[in-house]
Amino acid sequence: MMNDVTNIKIDPSKFQFAHKENIHDKKLETKPIGYFHDAWRRFRKNKASVVATVIIIFLLLFSFLVPIFCSNAYTRSTNDTERLKYQKLLPKVEWLSFMGVNGCKDTKINEAAYNQYRAMGIETGMSPIHEVKKGSPYTETVGGKESTYYDISLDTYYALGMNYFTLTEEQYLNIQAWQNESKIQVIYPAVVTSKLPVSKRTDANIWYMADQKGIPKLDSDGNFVDIYKTSGSDKYDSIRVSWDDGTLRYSNPAGTSAAPGYTVRINLYNYFIYKYGFEPCFAFGTGADGLDILTRLASGAQFSFLFAICISAINLVLGAIFGSIEGFFGGAIDLFMERVSDILSGVPFMVVTTLFQLHLAKHVGVVPSLLFAFVLTGWIGTASTVRMQFYRYKSQEYVMVARTLGAKNGRLMFRHIFPNAIGTIITSSVLVIPSTIFSESSLTYLGIVNLESSGMTSVGTMLANGRGFLSTDPHIILFPAIFISLLMITFNLFGNGLRDAFNPSLRGSED
Repeated sequence: MMNDVTNIKIDPSKFQFAHKENIHDKKLETKPIGYFHDAWRRFRKNKASVVATVIIIFLLLFSFLVPIFCSNAYTRSTNDTERLKYQKLLPKVEWLSFMGVNGCKDTKINEAAYNQYRAMGIETGMSPIHEVKKGSPYTETVGGKESTYYDISLDTYYALGMNYFTLTEEQYLNIQAWQNESKIQVIYPAVVTSKLPVSKRTDANIWYMADQKGIPKLDSDGNFVDIYKTSGSDKYDSIRVSWDDGTLRYSNPAGTSAAPGYTVRINLYNYFIYKYGFEPCFAFGTGADGLDILTRLASGAQFSFLFAICISAINLVLGAIFGSIEGFFGGAIDLFMERVSDILSGVPFMVVTTLFQLHLAKHVGVVPSLLFAFVLTGWIGTASTVRMQFYRYKSQEYVMVARTLGAKNGRLMFRHIFPNAIGTIITSSVLVIPSTIFSESSLTYLGIVNLESSGMTSVGTMLANGRGFLSTDPHIILFPAIFISLLMITFNLFGNGLRDAFNPSLRGSED
């Protein structure tokens, strides 16, 4: 068999070259995909994370744009006494009134309150009674006595009604001039308070004869009997109510001859228009402090975002440096630095925050002391993450090759190892933001930190201020609660997408 194989002869003419031309590497037909482009390609496949990203962008735009475009004289007002007259107004949006966002609420009132609201509507043309519910009126026995009640839909804006103001002569004349120009009645006829029971003389909404309980004394035709003032001089030269024949007076004297003043009945709804240039209409309503919840929430969210991003950035820098040194050098250095981390992590965050607020806040302020409390131990988690990533990659072949070629420790750490850990680090740093906001909100909600002032607030502060009105005026706490709930849910979904997108083991994968 061996001889047969070796004696075989093949005709050379049967041989052909596989490639007669020179062989070269083919040019790549596709563009190379960069690290972040590859991460984005994987991130956008996670639909939940994409939706969460859109919501986060919306919340960010809300917090930064609303204070710019919706700021007005009212939201910047520091006159607490005047602002409190507009407290607890319900959300009102004209084009959403068909959905019930009309500033009204369902409530149960007695006969005296019903008649007072009815009288307010007769005098001003703006009835607080938006709707009387079916089945009203009805009687109930309370304490052995029958009383009449009404279930109504109450317009909280028209229910502002009247209020007594004491004006200087300049203020008095300015309002009159504006009334003549706008044809909107702000000052209403004065009443003879001596005809009212003592308990009702400070109620500017009562312009009619009433008994001790405020129940009106009607005439034989069932009409209200007015007690408008018709005597004296009031220096009033402006538009008058439609039923005034020129005999009614619109103020009572106050002050001195050198500095005259006037006590007047002011329609709060129309006074708001006079003072701020637009009708009272708040998309989120107003809080117990009378401030617009929409702009207040946006300002609080802006502070919370900036505060959390600042803490996240500081913790990232400190944690990255600390963890890199630990993970790269190891040994005794790692052992010592880990013990430092263990000691700091054992300090209760709540205790640190409380002590800083009690002592440090007096010297540096509430916000800086709160920032120090977050930074004191906040970087430990990032440092631990970076340390683990360095232990994972520092023995890889490409690191050994770079060391063999003469790369120094700094280049090995931050040029070869750190970039491979950047995905995990970015994910953990991003998740610090909602965690910080939630912690800050918890601290302010519990009253440990007070960030409330005329020029600053936070989401947690608004939650704390609204908890006392949860049963009576739930809108005060509703919108801050929705905001922080959305923030926590979306950031967690966003973080899941980042984790997968920056996972180095998935680099270049198509699925």
